[in-house]
Amino acid sequence: MTDTADLPVLLVVEDDEGLQRQLKWAYDGYRVVAAHNRAQAIEALRLHEPAVVTLDLGLPPDPDGTSEGFACLAEILSLKADAKVIVASGHGARESALRAIALGAYDFYRKPVDIDELGLIVARAFQLHELEAENRRLAEETGGGTVLGSIVSAAPEMLSVARTVERVAPADVSVMLLGASGTGKELLARAVHEKSRRANGSFVAINCAAIPENLLEAELFGYERGAFTGAVKTTPGKIELAQGGTLFLDEIGDVPLPLQVKLLRFLQERVVERIGGRAPIAVDTRIVCATHQDVDAMVADGRFREDLYYRLAEIVVRIPSLKERSGDAVLLARHFVGRFARELNPAVTSLGDDAVAAIEAHGWPGNVRELENRIKRAVIMAEGKALTAADLDLRLPGGAEPAAINLRAAREAADRRAIRQALARTENNISGAAKLLGISRPTLYDLLKQYQLTA
Repeated sequence: MTDTADLPVLLVVEDDEGLQRQLKWAYDGYRVVAAHNRAQAIEALRLHEPAVVTLDLGLPPDPDGTSEGFACLAEILSLKADAKVIVASGHGARESALRAIALGAYDFYRKPVDIDELGLIVARAFQLHELEAENRRLAEETGGGTVLGSIVSAAPEMLSVARTVERVAPADVSVMLLGASGTGKELLARAVHEKSRRANGSFVAINCAAIPENLLEAELFGYERGAFTGAVKTTPGKIELAQGGTLFLDEIGDVPLPLQVKLLRFLQERVVERIGGRAPIAVDTRIVCATHQDVDAMVADGRFREDLYYRLAEIVVRIPSLKERSGDAVLLARHFVGRFARELNPAVTSLGDDAVAAIEAHGWPGNVRELENRIKRAVIMAEGKALTAADLDLRLPGGAEPAAINLRAAREAADRRAIRQALARTENNISGAAKLLGISRPTLYDLLKQYQLTA
């Protein structure tokens, strides 16, 4: 009998025992672990930490629906965000596919199962997981880097968002970005545009909250000459200007109800009418929108049209706050110090130990924008070479521990976090970091090798 201990693990979540056996027989290149329901799937996930999961949405106690399957998908990704989950369903395939991808699934296929086709998807998923793992190892070795071109991050939470954006960008569907102010929604909207087939077209952005209500319609839809006092020439709106490209509607929750009706008509019919005009103008523009507000609550309260919400939110991407992006605060702080020091105060060269500790402990309610502003102000006002916690006007409150998939992962995460912090505070001095950690230099070298970290 073939020893499967060293083979990559494939978790098959499927309540049909016949199909389970068929998949086990077909995938002899993997160690196939089967689960009949959500509880078994989560138990197997914690035990085996599979790189790839195939998930039938029709799980008991809802075998004829998808509710239990989607609950299982969400729980899998909350425990192991890097898992490639391939979702299968025969119920409402398009709607299920859109929802699954929005939740973070790697791929979707419609039942009945074609073993050969599914085998190709599984193989690609394993290859992608291996590549991403290698990229994370390289990011650890270089101290982090950028994702999607301009977003500085090495956090798994943000890498998961980046993977979602890369996946939905070519699909030419409307995307809604949900996140607190300062989390980088416009940068992600630009990434959607740049990764799409419309990359050669225009990217046009408009902040719906920054324009008075009586002018917003003219900004979006344009106007004909003489349509109102001051309309001395015909002016196309932002929707027309984004023809063949992408229109980014920031703070979409601030669009007034009467204008929501007109925006809905554009999304349904893909035509606009300028103010004062009578002829509809066909426009091919992709919409990406964003808001920090609770859109579901706005829909429930009647402040946002439900039909418009479903047109705008074909794919919803939730952006984590800076507090939720493990390790990114210090990484971004060093990036901003380098940038602003070159521009504003070349005497500043680094972050001091207390500044690093304060940045790690701060909650960052204003997210990346708050961090950027604090670093900029500190660089301008600093008198020494290294920024201090006092320069940043920060103290040292306590922090919360992230959840882990199992005890081994929790220990490894704690080790990695402590080593990174020690290296950051000692500016990568091995002896100093070992003293901070209370271990010998050889032990620290062993841990660096074990976790594939470099000083």
